[in-house]
Amino acid sequence: MSAWTAPHAEAGGLIRAPAVGGVYIDAEGVVNAPPADGAEALRNTWQQGLDETPAAMEPLVDLRFVSLRKLDAAIAAAKSAGEPIPDEVRYLAGLLRVKHVLVYPPADGRPGDIVLAGPAEGWKVDSLGNTVGVTTNRPVLMLDDLVVALRAAETTNGPGVSCSIDPTSEGLARAQKVSRTLTAQDGPMTAARRLEQAFGRQLVTVTGVPASSHFARSLVAADFRMKRLAMGFEPAPVDGLPSYLETLNTRAVKANLLPRWWLAADYEPLARDAEGLAWEIRGQGVKCQAEEDFVNDAGEVKRGAGRNETDAAKWAATMTERFDELASHDSAFGHVRNAFDLSVAAAVIAMHELWEVADLETPQLSAEFSPEGYNVPKYVATQATFLKRGGKWVVTASGGVQVFPWQIADEQEEVASLADLRTKNAAEKADAWWWQ
Repeated sequence: MSAWTAPHAEAGGLIRAPAVGGVYIDAEGVVNAPPADGAEALRNTWQQGLDETPAAMEPLVDLRFVSLRKLDAAIAAAKSAGEPIPDEVRYLAGLLRVKHVLVYPPADGRPGDIVLAGPAEGWKVDSLGNTVGVTTNRPVLMLDDLVVALRAAETTNGPGVSCSIDPTSEGLARAQKVSRTLTAQDGPMTAARRLEQAFGRQLVTVTGVPASSHFARSLVAADFRMKRLAMGFEPAPVDGLPSYLETLNTRAVKANLLPRWWLAADYEPLARDAEGLAWEIRGQGVKCQAEEDFVNDAGEVKRGAGRNETDAAKWAATMTERFDELASHDSAFGHVRNAFDLSVAAAVIAMHELWEVADLETPQLSAEFSPEGYNVPKYVATQATFLKRGGKWVVTASGGVQVFPWQIADEQEEVASLADLRTKNAAEKADAWWWQ
């Protein structure tokens, strides 16, 4: 399938919309901002296409529990009946984050299990086409992303998961030549168009997960939207986050700057019980980092030193401070945190061989269930918002998102109280695949 699909409430069929999740990706793989025209109509259509949320899943709760064994069985049951996967399964009972991984080895004649737990509530569709909590506006976890994270867990040991959006060397060289010819008479709009044409398309690279997956789309969308905020293409939806260009000390610019921002993981050491059967994922999850590269006369990028006092680094620090609030207003950022959470949970399971500890097989999650496919992101059409002071210019053109789940899973400390949480919920587990 080439684009996101959802049930069409009126026609009973499917709609195909390349504008979902905060970005628009066309059939050629070009990433751009979603068109504003018709966005509300599409949102209404998507909302109408959702199943009615079960009443018991509507309230916002601190912890909701999802059994991977029974989740797998629910997927198999729907497929066997020839029915679509129910929304409550597709959206993992409305989980907003993964906070706990709980392991139950077989005991007393009961099969083993692995349980994910975290805050949760009912869901709706927002203006970016993301399914979010009805009160928090934070994206709910998606079955598709869980499946991708679990299947990629072994291969992310080392290289991790990442996406990057980078200019070509040829585009940088062309832009350098054009910049020398720009004059005050050109005006900002003409100058921007000339630079955009010179840069050409930037390249999108995704590693660690399938580029056609919703998981990959989440990484690309967060990176793309971060740059739009940084360069002032659209205002931040939260107070206290001006664009990078608004805060840049232009008098201190001594070279043609190419600031780079990327989103990286930001977790505290994981907590675990003494037996390694109960885990807690702690921390904000995501932070913004930056470098101020510069371009020499040959159009070659010279990497910055990553100093904390640069204007780009200061903007990154402000975004990190505002990230939690930002995730409640722009669901693209909440989705990338969900992807990070799921990658860490999957790494914990793989690193500590928890499938074997639980003696658990989940054929749907591991191989048989097919996540949705999307247009593969390949290029970003350069948009130039830039400042020019004397012979120097500033333009954004690169960055990315990266997470190394195994490194995070390897940092841990023992917290005895987690054992009580696991034991308590062992008694509360029933036949349902979720509970609270």
